[in-house]
Amino acid sequence: MRRKSKVHINPLKWIGYLFSPIQKNGAFFVFMFTLGWICTQYEIMPYYLRNKGAEPYELSMPELFLDIYIVCAILMLIPKKIRIWVKALLYVFLYGLALVDMFCYERFESTLTPTMLMLAMETTSKEAQEFLSGYLSWDIVKTGVGWILSLMAGHILWTILRTIFKRMSKRMILLPKLHESVYTIPKLLIGLITGWCLYSAVSQTWDNKMAIRRLFACDTIGQVEHELNKKDKANLYIPVYRLAFGLYANGLADTQIDQLKAASDKIRVDSCSYRVPNIVLVIGESYNKHHSQLYGYDKATTPRQMALEAEGSLVKYTDVVSTWNLTSFVFKHLFSLYAVGDSGEWCDQPLFPEVFRKAGYHVTFVTNQFEPKAKDAVYDFSGGFFLNDPELSQRQFDSHNTKTHRFDDGVIKEYDALKDSTIKHNLVILHLMGSHVDYRARYPQKTNTVFTPQMYNRPELSDQQKQILAHYDNSLRYNDSIVAVVTQRFIDKDAVVIYVPDHGEEIFDDSPYMYGRMHSANIDYRLARNEMEIPFWIWGSPLYRENHPYGWMAIQNAKDRPLMIDALPHLLMYLGGISSPLYREELNVISPKYDEKRPRILKGETDYNTLKK
Repeated sequence: MRRKSKVHINPLKWIGYLFSPIQKNGAFFVFMFTLGWICTQYEIMPYYLRNKGAEPYELSMPELFLDIYIVCAILMLIPKKIRIWVKALLYVFLYGLALVDMFCYERFESTLTPTMLMLAMETTSKEAQEFLSGYLSWDIVKTGVGWILSLMAGHILWTILRTIFKRMSKRMILLPKLHESVYTIPKLLIGLITGWCLYSAVSQTWDNKMAIRRLFACDTIGQVEHELNKKDKANLYIPVYRLAFGLYANGLADTQIDQLKAASDKIRVDSCSYRVPNIVLVIGESYNKHHSQLYGYDKATTPRQMALEAEGSLVKYTDVVSTWNLTSFVFKHLFSLYAVGDSGEWCDQPLFPEVFRKAGYHVTFVTNQFEPKAKDAVYDFSGGFFLNDPELSQRQFDSHNTKTHRFDDGVIKEYDALKDSTIKHNLVILHLMGSHVDYRARYPQKTNTVFTPQMYNRPELSDQQKQILAHYDNSLRYNDSIVAVVTQRFIDKDAVVIYVPDHGEEIFDDSPYMYGRMHSANIDYRLARNEMEIPFWIWGSPLYRENHPYGWMAIQNAKDRPLMIDALPHLLMYLGGISSPLYREELNVISPKYDEKRPRILKGETDYNTLKK
């Protein structure tokens, strides 16, 4: 009997093959690595940190190596004749994408975002032509775009020279081939180096790869928002990742847009008494209740609100919380008739401005945040996509501003330009920039600086922290002047003005001392106090208080009731006198049937009522 021959596996030889994907696709590896390196080193977000010592993504080198190696390994599986054309298509796509991404960075101070993609898909050919003529100029070559163009030119030149050399080499006398054993040790060494580089790259970038996987596993745009606000969020460090994410996020948003449209088709209004002819909702931003003089703060941040309360026209509510500490989540809960704890999703219920329009109110929306423009980040996209959708916007609003302003006095100017004094029944929604970071940019420093670092006896804080604190308090005082002007616009009308911010803010009130928001932290009372407890007040005009004494009394009597702002649409519907199956009296805070024992679930997981204070 013949013995079966044994298969001999030489591990040294296989180690040498680790370098083969790079060897067989050398030009692709070198030029694409360089392209990625240009993008990662040049595009630093947020843009305003570019010249302020911000560092590029620290793992860009190993992650680039890993990603391009994987692509090269896949290319190895493709037959050579086809591989050439596949690489050519990849070159066109990746260079083109990098140019677009860098162009957006230079012209709009942002890399590719879902908002940009959404705008691009909605842009007509004429609009695209006008856009390009307005933004394309020769000075762009002096920027990062020029670096990419230079790399492309170098790549083309190298390809031409390589082709010439190949033709010349065929005519040259070739040296005899050396035995394969001569290359064994060099191949082994190069393979070992490649293997070590792969191991190092995987170990260093594993966390980011897992974060990217989690991001693309999200089922809703809200989950995406939450994921992007974690400390260990995914770093979409190159344009191809950003493009993929933009397409993914837009797909999720489209799904919820379709649900909202289906819900709006079911709106039924039986009648409307127009109980209050003019209802004004002012939505603030990042307002820490405990920095409001109205709520006992020791700095005069709200002197005008204090004066209104003293004259008896403003009622402050003492026990109000937001649903989330993210604007996008709050807006969904604030605009939708969905209440936290209901079955289904927020987008399964209609938006309250749609109900008001169907009831006969003229609805005006002026926002200083959600303008659909290219430099909006994903956060604005996530919060504003259902407000800016053309069809949904038309269903919700009769009047809508088309631009934003540096300061919130621009909101007043926009409203003045849009208002129509002949219209009898108005719902006005004013969305302020408020005290959103960066605080120093939220008020005119030359004319509205009241608080300085020296005024804070806080030895535990650094001088820089005291300066940030002063900027924040100044922004609240400026906000105070804006909301006071709003009330004066309705002083001679039968009107109520309701003020509510989207959420609170950390502003050095507790250790560890910080500002902003702790998105990924567990919800304890410290977080709830600073980021979820919010100011909330209702102002009644003299004419309203005269015409509706019992309504004003109900507003006053409800000031200490526990409230979560997802219930606000039902108070608004009551004030409007709207009779609809959508109205729920148990969610109307001024109704005798209001459910005071309702759980107030923060971030969808923790009942505020159970937290230890």
